[in-house]
Amino acid sequence: MKMSRLTVLVMILSLLTAGFAFAGKDLDAVKKKGFIQAGVNGGVFGFGMPDEKGVWKGLDVDTAKAVAAAIFGDASKVKYTPLTAQQRFTALQSGEIDVLTRNATRTLSRETQLGLNFVTVNYYDGQGFMVPKKLGVKSAKELGGATVCVLPGTTTEQNAADYFRSNSMDWKPVVIESTSELAKTFFAGRCDVLTSDASQLAGTRAVAPNPKDYAILPEIISKEPLAPAVRHGDDQFRDIVDFAVLAMINAEELGITSQNVDEMMKSNDPMVQRFLGVIEGNGAALGLDEKWAYNIVKQVGNYGEVFERNVGVNTTLGIERGLNALWTNGGLMYSPPFK
Repeated sequence: MKMSRLTVLVMILSLLTAGFAFAGKDLDAVKKKGFIQAGVNGGVFGFGMPDEKGVWKGLDVDTAKAVAAAIFGDASKVKYTPLTAQQRFTALQSGEIDVLTRNATRTLSRETQLGLNFVTVNYYDGQGFMVPKKLGVKSAKELGGATVCVLPGTTTEQNAADYFRSNSMDWKPVVIESTSELAKTFFAGRCDVLTSDASQLAGTRAVAPNPKDYAILPEIISKEPLAPAVRHGDDQFRDIVDFAVLAMINAEELGITSQNVDEMMKSNDPMVQRFLGVIEGNGAALGLDEKWAYNIVKQVGNYGEVFERNVGVNTTLGIERGLNALWTNGGLMYSPPFK
């Protein structure tokens, strides 16, 4: 059968490009400057916050470190930009940051109208309410007429309005732009209730003058799949950020930790060998070194380690894995095959 010149050309190009990833504009810019500029939340304990020595720590901070470990082989190649809820998407759109790892909920409008690509969820959350125990409130259904501290420009504000409306309750929003100022306003007694993602409420309570004075109510009123985001336009960079998150999840599935990863390099399991780059291919597909996933686990840890270190039951926050457990343990954390 005779083939046209166009068909032959397409076949040649397909063969030349098969198995190779080409850097896009965002990845090129990151490599050129030698670090990742990550947008983070500067005031949520356990997720994104500098400690007393100015060292950034948190689950979202570790997510940014995982991306740096994948690209540079060095998890420290990150600089952090603290952003408010109103600033975060503009900072990403404008190029001020390369990746947003700041407890942002993936929604249809944000993916489309804002021109963003969210990747794999790194924390499944839901919106709740926190109140001073002295109010004696046991349920969100008792919050009619309350003044409520809330961040503007968030799904939180709309969810709260919908909740109070659907339950035929009045409310008085107190809108504060900064997360840290929001907490100060609540602790100062200027509002009866603080509403946010349950994880943020736990983080806020952890830094309260007296955490035992505050209660998080049992109602969860929304789904908040929190995920890192990048700009539209660079599929390779998006893939790298996506699989950096997935690598931490997959490592936990395979039983690979920061402590045993060197020993696991000797494993005879082909899934482990492919994941750690002993069997080559995954690195080339992403345009990375074959040890990219090894570097993430060695320097940052698997997802379980990251979770427990930052927000788990043995931390000040004391959060159970819940939806953020592996799928094999009743949670939603699930990785596709690394092959």
